[in-house]
Amino acid sequence: MRKKCHLWVALCLAGCLVLPVQVFASGFGIFTQGATGLGQGNAVVAHSSGPSAVYFNPALIAQSQGTQFEIGTTALFPNREFTSDATGKSEETEDTVYFPSTLYLTHAIKDGLVLGLGVFSPFGLGTEWPKDWEGRYIATKSTITTFNLNPVVAWQATPDLALAVGVDFLYLDADLQSNINLPGVPAIQDLDIRQKFTGDGTAVGFNLGVQYQLTPAVSIGAAYRSKFDVDIDGEAKFKIPTALTDLDPTLPFIFPNTDGDTSIELPQQVVAGISGQLNERLTMEIGFRWEDWSSFDQLKIKLDQAVAGGTEVIAPRDWHDTWALTLGGQYRLNDTVTLLGGYLYGENAVPDKTFEPAVPDSDTHLFCIGSDLQWDAVKLALSYAYQLQEDRSKSTNQYGSIANGDYENDIHLLAVSLTYTF
Repeated sequence: MRKKCHLWVALCLAGCLVLPVQVFASGFGIFTQGATGLGQGNAVVAHSSGPSAVYFNPALIAQSQGTQFEIGTTALFPNREFTSDATGKSEETEDTVYFPSTLYLTHAIKDGLVLGLGVFSPFGLGTEWPKDWEGRYIATKSTITTFNLNPVVAWQATPDLALAVGVDFLYLDADLQSNINLPGVPAIQDLDIRQKFTGDGTAVGFNLGVQYQLTPAVSIGAAYRSKFDVDIDGEAKFKIPTALTDLDPTLPFIFPNTDGDTSIELPQQVVAGISGQLNERLTMEIGFRWEDWSSFDQLKIKLDQAVAGGTEVIAPRDWHDTWALTLGGQYRLNDTVTLLGGYLYGENAVPDKTFEPAVPDSDTHLFCIGSDLQWDAVKLALSYAYQLQEDRSKSTNQYGSIANGDYENDIHLLAVSLTYTF
C-alpha cells in the first residue's frame, strides 16, 4: 500500500510542479512585450518598434536619439474548455485576467552609442481549473510570475551595421496546486488531499542583437537570448481532510509539510527577420522564431522529508524545439496615425505522451491589429490580438486516463503603451 501511495503521489507532484500556459508562444513563454510589436505580430526584429526593441532586437536602438521612456501593459483574457471523454461534460477554466507589463528606457550617450534598459516578464501566466474538475489530480491551479531586468548597450559599428549586447537578471515565483486521491478512497473532492508548492529562484543570462541595412529600403535583423538555469527553492504543503485523519491518524506523518527544490532550464531563443520599406508609407517584415524547448526533458523534484515514502520524483517531459513564423507591417496614414497589422503561426512544444492540462499547448494562430498615435514627443500605441489555438485531445498517456478528452483554447489580448521622448 505504501509503495502504491508513493507512486501515486509522485505522479501528482510531477503534475503539480509544471509551469503553466503560454501566450502566442510554445511552452510557457510570453511575447506580449509592447503594443507596437503586438500590433505587428512580433515581426519587429529588423525594423524598430521604439524602446521596446530592447526586448525584440536591442541592436535597433543604436540610432535612437535623446532619451526615450516607454511603459505599457497587456490585458489577457484566456478561455480554456475541456470536454470529457468519460462523461461528455464540458468544463472551463476560471475567469481570470492577467496583466504582463513592461518598462523600457533608452539613452543616447552620443550618436551611435545607446544604453537601454528593459523590465518585462519573459515567461509565465497561469491556468486555474475548477476545484472539483475531472483533472484535479493533475492540476487545479498553476501560476508563475517572472521578472527580467535587462540592461543593454547598442553600437552603430558602421553606417550599415548595428550590434548590441545585454545581461538578463531573472526572478521566478511559482504557486502550483493539485489534489491527491489516495488508493482505495472514493474520488470525491471532500476526500482529496490538497497539495500546494510555492517557490522562487533567480538566474542570469545574456542577449545579443544585430541589424544590417542591406539597401536603403531593406534591413535584416537577428537576436539571441540565452537559456536560464533556474534553481527553485520552495515548500510543499498538504491539507488533509479531517475525515481521512480520523480513519488514519498517521496520514500527517506520511504527508508532512516539507521544504523542497527543483530546477528548470528555460530555453534559449533565436529570432530573425527581413524588413522592406515598400514605399514612403508602408513597411513590411517577415521573420521566424526558434525556441530550444528540447532542453525541458525531465522534471526532478527533491524533498527534504519523505512524502509517502519517497524524497525524489523524476517525471519525463520530452518537449521538442519549436518554430514560429511572423508576418507584419505598419502603414503611416499621416504624421499622427500609423496603422499596424500582423499574423503569427507557432508550433507547440508538448508531445502527446506528456500532454496534460497544466500546459494545454497546441499550435497557435495569432491575428493582430493596432495603431500608433504620435503627438510631438508622445506616442500612444494600442493593439488588439486574437489567439486561436488548434483543438487538441488527450488520450491515455503518462498521466493515465485522467482528464482524457478534448481541449479548446483561445485568448483575447488588449495592449497599450505610452512612449515619451525627452
